[in-house]
Amino acid sequence: MSSFDGKTYWIIGASEGLGRALAEALSRRGAHLILSARNVTRLAEICEKLPNARSVPFDVTDLEAVRRAVADAGAFDGLVYNAGAYEPINAADWNTEVALTISDVNYSGALRVLGETVPGFVQEGRGDITLIGSLAGYHGLPNAISYGSSKAALISLAETMRHDLAGTGVTVRIVNPGFIKTRLTDKNSFKMPMLMTPEDAADRVLRAMSRGRFRTDFPAPFSWLVRLIDYLPDILVYRGK
Repeated sequence: MSSFDGKTYWIIGASEGLGRALAEALSRRGAHLILSARNVTRLAEICEKLPNARSVPFDVTDLEAVRRAVADAGAFDGLVYNAGAYEPINAADWNTEVALTISDVNYSGALRVLGETVPGFVQEGRGDITLIGSLAGYHGLPNAISYGSSKAALISLAETMRHDLAGTGVTVRIVNPGFIKTRLTDKNSFKMPMLMTPEDAADRVLRAMSRGRFRTDFPAPFSWLVRLIDYLPDILVYRGK
């Protein structure tokens, strides 16, 4: 019996990529699932294939829709916020509408969902929250207007929540993957180091969820290299910029 057996997990951003692979991995370990995304048809297809799974489709950018979804979801043991949006945007070719959409899904959407679920967890004195960030959240990177900053904000949010919810019985963790082969990374035209399959990434997220550790960055050694940039002087990082 796994630590997930019989527990109910709500995965937001479950229609494809990492979210779908994570749903399949949790199902294999006996978890009951609530799966959410905007794509009603795709969610229905996934739920048909997985035992003990049901769909609650909604848009994380709509607060009233979030509130209805929370009511429809009912009781659950753990929440995974995996909703994500990405478009390569260079600061010299700024696209305000797209940048705002990315930020709204990646960060503000998390604020809406957590604002409607965390108080209930605290009142019950239990709950498990996993936020899916990105290694891109650690540093400003080329062509990542809004995406990198929204993931940086999500990491900061997780850190604050970990402080504030200590002793409440609510567990908070941040998981920061590198590049995962999805429809989002298919938009990149550059070579992505240590590109992972969604299934490999899901297994790593699952391992993180089974531990008490707050932060998980992967894959190594790519994640080590990203964090190493913190210790380099700006003159090297932004040389010629």
